[in-house]
Amino acid sequence: MDAIEPRCIGVVGAGVMGRGIAQLFAQAGHRVLCHDSVAGAATDAVAEVRARWQRSQEKGRLSAAQKNAAGARLAVAEKLADLAECDLVIEAIVERLDAKQALLVDLEGHVRAEALLVSNTSSLMVAAIAARCRHPERVAGLHFFNPAPLMKVVEIVAAVRTAPSAVERLGALVASTGHRAVIAKDQPGFLINHAGRGLYTEGLRLLEEGVADYAAIDRVLREGLGFRMGPFELLDLTGLDVSGQVMQSIYEQFQHEPRFRPSSLVPPRVAAGLYGRKSGEGWYRYHEGKAVRSPAPVPPELTLKGPVWIDPKAEHADLLGERVRAQGLTLGDQPEQAALLIIQPWGDDASTVCARDGLNPERCVAVDPLIGLTGHITLMLTIATSSQARDAAHALLAADGVPVTVIHDSPGFIAQRVLAMIVNIAAEISQRGIASIADIDDAVSVGLGYPHGPLAWGDRLGAGRVLTILERIQKQRGDPRYRPAPWLSRRARLGLPLRHQEAALPGA
Repeated sequence: MDAIEPRCIGVVGAGVMGRGIAQLFAQAGHRVLCHDSVAGAATDAVAEVRARWQRSQEKGRLSAAQKNAAGARLAVAEKLADLAECDLVIEAIVERLDAKQALLVDLEGHVRAEALLVSNTSSLMVAAIAARCRHPERVAGLHFFNPAPLMKVVEIVAAVRTAPSAVERLGALVASTGHRAVIAKDQPGFLINHAGRGLYTEGLRLLEEGVADYAAIDRVLREGLGFRMGPFELLDLTGLDVSGQVMQSIYEQFQHEPRFRPSSLVPPRVAAGLYGRKSGEGWYRYHEGKAVRSPAPVPPELTLKGPVWIDPKAEHADLLGERVRAQGLTLGDQPEQAALLIIQPWGDDASTVCARDGLNPERCVAVDPLIGLTGHITLMLTIATSSQARDAAHALLAADGVPVTVIHDSPGFIAQRVLAMIVNIAAEISQRGIASIADIDDAVSVGLGYPHGPLAWGDRLGAGRVLTILERIQKQRGDPRYRPAPWLSRRARLGLPLRHQEAALPGA
């Protein structure tokens, strides 16, 4: 047997995940045996996978020779004993600890001593799954994402007793499929689900605080920051019932860590059966599988007559000035004499800036400097902004056709808050040694489809600026949820990039 790359793989569990895993490895050149305790389920799974290959051939994605070769490598194992020749067995059965423990104990009686036993669990501790095994050193997690052939990242989860050689063999196996293997410690949420908490929980927190409605939050993050989907679209896709349980589980497993605090907005919707796409309604209503969306508010007409004052410290003061002049308006030198005041704070809300700088809050608005003035603009009001100032700013900023979302006062707007939380959680993951810097960034960008890895994204913004946003939000909110990770703070204060790799301790 090749000591690095297993040649025969067993897959136990012929459901959606099991079928996808079997397809992936058979396509990659491995012999795959599929078993399920339900009579006929493995046979049906093999037939369905072969039908997928047939459709791929018809569409020109596979040649006839490739389809036939893959089909010949995939077979049914009628009983667990038929997996005795396997170099590796992957379980993809029901997400229940007792069932997984019993299966692995049973498998130990059939497979060879050097064979690896692997769990595709998404939420259970791998160490707990391996606890009843005689040889827990050969047990690890191999967490695939659905659909396994298309989702190009796989988490290798090393439990506390998993042998390093097992991790190395799994890494080579995953590489043979063309997928990216990332290595994570056996911690709640492993790497990808752990790193994805910031988008969900901060989106929900923004909604709780009445900063904007769910559709506006999604729109800002999708169009302004480049996410494929906003948090509420994602919750509807995965199912509020499933995501709600995951949020609660991770929060409890991390000893009620405030960064992962779930939202009280989710349980009432779950209780009402509003699960998302699968039930026809979640945050959005769905018709024929597509979300029914209300159109964004139409910008008002520009009727402003007086001068506009732009904070000289604003990130985009020159561009804002050009936009003012392009609409035939004048720029004012003194805020006291201007009809409209525009500021661009980092981490602060508009009301705080007005109080600190002596600006009239009735005539003041804020524009998010993180998103800028192209693609999408976020316009934040103070708690005292007049409707006249609101409409004037909206009309002015939307004059050249750029979409504008108007929100209530919030430290850090929408985009700054969400991005800072994502970066901070990634920094804490690195601080805890759950995964390497490279694996964190690749896991999130490939597995979650974010525009950038969180630490790379933090470096684009600047570690110091991320720290400023978090510290200002924490100061205003008094919530430990926003406390900066020491890993981030130290790099920011020394002017180092977040991806700076510190020296290892002697002997490490």
